[in-house]
Parts: sequence; C-alpha cells; structure tokens
Amino acid sequence: MKIYVILSFNGESMDNVYVGTDEEKALAFKPEDFEDCDALFVEIWEDGEKTDDYRLQ
Repeated sequence: MKIYVILSFNGESMDNVYVGTDEEKALAFKPEDFEDCDALFVEIWEDGEKTDDYRLQ
C-alpha cells in the first residue's frame, strides 16, 4: 500500500499537512489550500521505504 505525505514549505520550515493512502486527494492539494505556504511537496512511501518525492506546486 502506498502512503502519501504532503509537506507544506514556507521558506523557513516544512510541515506535514496530509498523510494518507488516497492518491487523488493527496495530489489535488494546492499551496493556497494552506496558510503561509510557498510550495507543496509529496513523498510516496511503500512498505516502509520512501519510493519517490517531488514538488507538487
């Protein structure tokens, strides 16, 4: 099972804003959905290992 971790970046720090298995929901987030967010990043985890990461927006 894949787990999607969405990270909000504001220039100084990163915060987890979503952790879950719903790919459609995870990839639909936009920076404007969160306060003080400059960019969003996704990490994809499977079987306890990070398999991918990239910038969403």
